[in-house]
Amino acid sequence: MNEIMQNIKFFDCRVIEGSSSSVILDNGKIEEISRNFMRGAGIRALCGGSWGYTAVEGELDLERGVRDAAKLAFAMDENTPKEEVELAAVAPPVVKNLPRIKIDPRDVPIEEKVELLKNIESRARVEGVHSTKVMFSESEFKIMYRNSEGVECEYELLNTGFAVSAVATENGVYQAGRESRFGYGYEVFDNVDAPGLAEKAGKTAVELLGAKTPKGGTMPVLLDQELAGVFAHEAVGHASEADLVLEGDSILANRIGEQIASPLVTIIDDPTLHEFGYYPFDAEGVESSRTEIIRGGVLNSYLHSRETAGKLGEETGNPGNSRAQGYSMPIVRMSNTFIDNGDSKFEEMLESVRDGMYLIGSRGGQVNTGEGIFQFNAEKGYLIKNGELTELVRDVSLSGKTLEILNHVTGVGNDLKMTAGRCGKGGQLAPVSDGSPHLAISRALVGGA
Repeated sequence: MNEIMQNIKFFDCRVIEGSSSSVILDNGKIEEISRNFMRGAGIRALCGGSWGYTAVEGELDLERGVRDAAKLAFAMDENTPKEEVELAAVAPPVVKNLPRIKIDPRDVPIEEKVELLKNIESRARVEGVHSTKVMFSESEFKIMYRNSEGVECEYELLNTGFAVSAVATENGVYQAGRESRFGYGYEVFDNVDAPGLAEKAGKTAVELLGAKTPKGGTMPVLLDQELAGVFAHEAVGHASEADLVLEGDSILANRIGEQIASPLVTIIDDPTLHEFGYYPFDAEGVESSRTEIIRGGVLNSYLHSRETAGKLGEETGNPGNSRAQGYSMPIVRMSNTFIDNGDSKFEEMLESVRDGMYLIGSRGGQVNTGEGIFQFNAEKGYLIKNGELTELVRDVSLSGKTLEILNHVTGVGNDLKMTAGRCGKGGQLAPVSDGSPHLAISRALVGGA
């Protein structure tokens, strides 16, 4: 074993302890009240160019975990040697500015939570809505990190949030409205009008039943903050993740320093913001920091782990974006990703679009980061005629080539808004936020009838 450990260049342990609770109401009736506990560790060891990884649950024997990870790394390096991995050098993190919680959700009785959810559900059930679902969740976790370089650090977080959906139907046609908010502490319900948001979801579902599906085609568009934020996250953020760049699966490979977007566009990833993607240090014990992916239209930086930063060099960005779900193997991930504010007003952008479409909200979509193409479904839209919003439309989508859309941005609003969610990559989910101000685009392909 000594021979193996002598060949191990680096190892680290990430210990996670925590619990999560959820309450789900389906059509006003309690479907689930659950509480889950977790305690475990993810342990990595690096030998040459190979990582050994082991996960331990329950009672933690970290020394044994390190030995097991080291054996795996050593065996892999002996059997299938890879190019030596050099990790980018980093300073130990300083843990500061954690989100402060005013109301601990663990102090709120379950009966009070259920009563609140019932109130939210009743407001979603406007006339025409036939199905509702409301979910409340809270999770507390403590993360402790240490590595063979002598770094030791830890932090605790407590997330709280809710989601509500309403479905309306008419003549076999189904339409849905959805709203959600996530943050830190039970005060999330003081900061937003949850019942009002539920009513908005119900009204959206009913309104969409009467909306038409417009004729698609290439036209000027105005994107709301949520859909523009999804574009920033999915089409640009993922393509800037350095592991995808190294795998040859990114349209942004070898473009650092190039003008790839309108000079109006600046896209940032910032885990220091107290949004849903916040963390004080990442899964490698690297202190979180703001990254300007695109600055004034120029590709400025990728998002990195220590390994990818070591491979691609300092001029392509700094580490600090290695994340993991629970004690899974860390991978390069976004945090809070957004298009920065410009100085255009909404009315000015409407006027500039003149005749086109205003696309609102997101219902998912797909992206190919290697080819740089995407397709997103909007929740709804409005036709724009002579610079004014006219009729409501449904079943609309936005698609195109990422770099073309970036270069066709003609207006960036001054009304940045963030939306919380979870991002999937490599079979892992991570809490994130994305956002944008309103965005005017001169040419985009809109799908419809």
